[in-house]
Amino acid sequence: MSLEHHVLSEVADLAPVADPVPEFRPYDEIDERTQRWSTWSEVESLMRGPEPRPAWVVTSQGAVDTELGILKTGKEADVHLVERADPHDPAGGVVMAAKRYRDADHRAFHRAAVYTEGRSVRRSRDARALKRRSTWGRTVAAGEWAAAEWSALGRCWRLGLPVPYPVQLDGTEILMEWIEDDGATAPRLAQTRPGRDLLQHWFDQLAEALTTMTQAGLVHGDLSPYNVLAQRERLVLIDLPQVVDLVGNPQGPELLLRDCTNMCRWFRARGLDVDEQDLFADLLAHAF
Repeated sequence: MSLEHHVLSEVADLAPVADPVPEFRPYDEIDERTQRWSTWSEVESLMRGPEPRPAWVVTSQGAVDTELGILKTGKEADVHLVERADPHDPAGGVVMAAKRYRDADHRAFHRAAVYTEGRSVRRSRDARALKRRSTWGRTVAAGEWAAAEWSALGRCWRLGLPVPYPVQLDGTEILMEWIEDDGATAPRLAQTRPGRDLLQHWFDQLAEALTTMTQAGLVHGDLSPYNVLAQRERLVLIDLPQVVDLVGNPQGPELLLRDCTNMCRWFRARGLDVDEQDLFADLLAHAF
């Protein structure tokens, strides 16, 4: 082999190999009656769930959201089941809960003003509209409650609390983790009939979660056996738009005592010797 051929051969060995051109795979049209393109890439980064994100979160720009049906109706919001999946990777899809706060014409807010004490609204125009309860004010209120729950979910998740992972916030819709049990929605605590050992295990979990919240200065504010899901041996707290600041809200301690009373009453009715005043005192001792 000549010197020239030898040099050219070495150069060829060192030359980078061009990446293959990815195969273009078109997406089919969607059924706009029950489907939409994923809005993940459209929402601001702050409106996406905290990192590190669970591996099941679908971030593909080609993903499609498919309506699976309504899960729960309420006076202020409805919860739907939505599957998000990339048609080119259907096995990587995930079912989520979509909580949608109602618009001004189809909602009746009954949240007491006690929950909003200490909260601020960015724009003065919105604050005035909220105070007058005008049509625009009711529209702003829906967004404010969605934003409040989004903020509470994110903060609680970062604290390691047992809450659904918040995937994204888009206007008045929160997409979050669907808490399931063998393919069905996990039952509310009020619907369960646990044995003695599980009952004690659940109460210990609850006390630990409330301790973490009060240490962070947070109060659920509307805690009851209907706002707790029982995912087998694990409890999950849900419905968090009314979370208040234990110190910043003048009614914070009173709301905390009410949460303790609601939960201890349920556990006591099923044979567990617990007292709301004892739980309340223990929580305050950790808070201050």
